[in-house]
Amino acid sequence: MEKIFNPAKSTWSEILKRPTKELYEIEETVSAIFKEIKQEGNKAVNKYTFKFDGVDAHGKESLQNTILVSEQEIKEAELLVDDKLKKAILVAKANILKFHDAQKLEKKLVETMPGVVCWQETRAIEKVGLYIPGGSAPLFSSVLMLGMPAIIAGCNEIVLCTPPNKEGKINPAILFTATQVGITKIVKAGGIQAIGAMTFGTETVPQVNKIFGPGNQYVTVAKQLSTKHGVAIDMPAGPSEVLVMADKTANPAFVAADLLSQAEHGGDSQVILVSTDKNILAKTEVEVEKQLKQLSRADIAQQAINNSKLLYVENLEEAIELSNEYAPEHLIISMANFEEIVPQIKNAGSVFLGNYTPESAGDYASGTNHTLPTNGFTRAYSGVNLSAYCKTITFQNISKQGLQNLGETIEVMAEAEGLDAHKNAVTLRIVNG
Repeated sequence: MEKIFNPAKSTWSEILKRPTKELYEIEETVSAIFKEIKQEGNKAVNKYTFKFDGVDAHGKESLQNTILVSEQEIKEAELLVDDKLKKAILVAKANILKFHDAQKLEKKLVETMPGVVCWQETRAIEKVGLYIPGGSAPLFSSVLMLGMPAIIAGCNEIVLCTPPNKEGKINPAILFTATQVGITKIVKAGGIQAIGAMTFGTETVPQVNKIFGPGNQYVTVAKQLSTKHGVAIDMPAGPSEVLVMADKTANPAFVAADLLSQAEHGGDSQVILVSTDKNILAKTEVEVEKQLKQLSRADIAQQAINNSKLLYVENLEEAIELSNEYAPEHLIISMANFEEIVPQIKNAGSVFLGNYTPESAGDYASGTNHTLPTNGFTRAYSGVNLSAYCKTITFQNISKQGLQNLGETIEVMAEAEGLDAHKNAVTLRIVNG
């Protein structure tokens, strides 16, 4: 990891640059695949699944029959999942349910003036598509994070897309988790082709209104391009990232473990440590090298570590400013006075406080959602929550006396804008009422 001491603010933007490709480098590929899927449906989806996911001959034969997971495959998957893992999934499900169910909004009538009543009501988005990464690491936890709020919101149709393995099968833990959530329409497709299928619809994959889920750079760009075709997305959620703020009270071993937990997601992930203590930087660096050797995904984590930074700043104020500038997906504050720091955090997807709150708790089972904006988008986007699956519709009811009270205000404003019909819509009611 590159160590930088007291970086000048003029260099921050360059130092904090993400190791991602530019949009134009990927957009051409995505557009070409989208065009094929729009024209050829399942045939094109399978073509790119075979190409990108390394499906063998047996798997190809299976996918050519249907790209939907069968009831038999779901039953078989349940038998393949270890009981200990099943129990862990159910505990995580309960916590995620509890946290997201508490986000429901109650209808509140507001009388803005006598006789004028306004309110909001939420309605679930009818058709949603959930993208679950399943390549080098099948993220069954994302099924909980994306599926539970969709169920709580009351979405009518939920489509789950995830890439198959070489045999054309879906990871059993993903299928088990989907059934526990209540999702039955599961598509064997990942990457650009999955996003394209949900964007345009195919013979077997319904077109959806909104697409949710994390993914690599190609998935992220595909989601962004789907918005050009009338499909909404949750947020730009690409390669994972974490920024850790640490002072002298931090535990270097804990900090290193947190950095590596994000680094092992992928070679294009990025981890950054910002510390006000040089000893923490040095000890964490040693711990990273030590722990890295013990990881099954050490090669992947090493690629991310190569793109990462150890930054020393002289005071807390500068550390906070630097973090807000980076706008991380995950922010860990391993500092003694984290309660005082919280109000100063402006840009972050999800924040983890103190030495005993690992980021992996949020990834799996504490209850918060792990689908978060990356690449600096936390400046304007929130992570997935219940409201992401809902639309808000405003209602109003004005009595005859209410229109008498409000009418002149509307007439004057409409006349000033030169919109006579708007004025007449009020005047006629008042005169003829």
